[in-house]
Amino acid sequence: MSKGGTTMIKLKKIVWRKGWIIGCSVTIFCLILVPTIKPLQKTYLINMSQEVGDERIMSIYGEQYELLENIENKEINLGVLINIFLKQWADRQENEELFETLITELMKLAYISALSAAIIKDNECVWSKGFGLYDRENNKTATEETIYLVASISKTFTATALMQLYETGRFALDDDVNEYLPFNVRNPHYPDEPITFRMLLAHQSSLAKDPPAVSYVYLPGDLEVTGYPYPFLRDYFVPGGIHYKPQIWTTMPPGTEMRYANMGYALSGYLVETLSGNSFEDYCRENIFDPLGMNDTSFRFANVDLGKVAVPYVVEFGTYHPLLHYSILRSPAGGLRTSVADLSRFLIAHMNGGLYNDVRILKEETVDTMHTVQYSSKTYNFQYSLGWQIWKTLTGTHVGHTGGLAGVATKMVFRQSDNTGIIFFTNKEISNSMDMVIFSLIEQLLFWKASGFNAAELHETIIEDTTISNMHLLTERYIHCYDNIKIN
Repeated sequence: MSKGGTTMIKLKKIVWRKGWIIGCSVTIFCLILVPTIKPLQKTYLINMSQEVGDERIMSIYGEQYELLENIENKEINLGVLINIFLKQWADRQENEELFETLITELMKLAYISALSAAIIKDNECVWSKGFGLYDRENNKTATEETIYLVASISKTFTATALMQLYETGRFALDDDVNEYLPFNVRNPHYPDEPITFRMLLAHQSSLAKDPPAVSYVYLPGDLEVTGYPYPFLRDYFVPGGIHYKPQIWTTMPPGTEMRYANMGYALSGYLVETLSGNSFEDYCRENIFDPLGMNDTSFRFANVDLGKVAVPYVVEFGTYHPLLHYSILRSPAGGLRTSVADLSRFLIAHMNGGLYNDVRILKEETVDTMHTVQYSSKTYNFQYSLGWQIWKTLTGTHVGHTGGLAGVATKMVFRQSDNTGIIFFTNKEISNSMDMVIFSLIEQLLFWKASGFNAAELHETIIEDTTISNMHLLTERYIHCYDNIKIN
């Protein structure tokens, strides 16, 4: 039986188990975007095929595209069902129960074992909760205090640390980073073009996306790596180094094209060390985590309560397979562990001009700069500022960051129009189109709850727009290591 057919059977089971309205609601949410996702994803794949080649694209995406075809062929009058759903449930006390039912049912459909989420309004965390099991083997239930590996959300902390040092006058954003390193970093295609702090934080350094040799270096637990970050980074960036590969560079000049390079953030983390004289972890602890009361947060696995850490899972044919807890070599780019309760404090500070309660971690003008697009780009479905992704959506500008690694999918984002923020973590990665749709639906359900269950948050066009904003999470896992195809 095709995957599309299997999905429909699951949806039918929900209809019978939960009642017609709730069942149709889940069915709507899972199928509503297919007619729009398919052409959008097809366009996205065509664009990417110019980068990595048609055969490779189809080998990666053939199965997912077939799934979209299968679901699309199941005809359903979505408009009628949406109207029934909204009229039946709008402005009723059952909205809270329906919200939680939809979250848990969507988790089942995507085989998400655990989810923790928080909502921020008016500079306060107004709601937080966990769903499911974060450790299936020991039957541990997720809460807002459960600690997850948050992947690329880590970049917002690395950028914050570096910008704190900027505020002390240690460097200017357009300074050449080589002035602050014990080795020189230059694109060999443009040896006279400096790479600046601004370029590094905005993914405009002309570094390519990381090659597989670096992308998949996962270390069990919290192993120490002798010689990292120095001299490893020197040997990685400098021609002639033992770890150097010419594929790490694009053929574009620095400052002209965005390429999402995690190793650029590894270098940013090292710059925090050279500028401050402290280890990256110690600097973040003293200047961000402790001042904000983030006691369950660290870039070091050994520094958090191990009993509260969510187990990452991969799923094969409906069976959950636990992964070992792991660290990544380029920790400043994606190695942070935290809880939604802790992270809400950091997000509030950024939403409030650098201030959380009476604690200031950044000046307001610095925060404004960090949340402003530095270089316009058409490379991705988002713009980038200094450590933050920027989305122009139908509901206004959204500022935040997503994250994805093995057994991990996360998002932290706030909407500038009404200063509403949401955070949610899962312990399963996005690996197919259905995962991406459900991840996006969970995001929009959180905004629905945050709005007091305003039906407009669940409008078809808004859900479609949210899914488009998350499309990179599906492609990132499979394409990122081939993005340097233009290298000579």
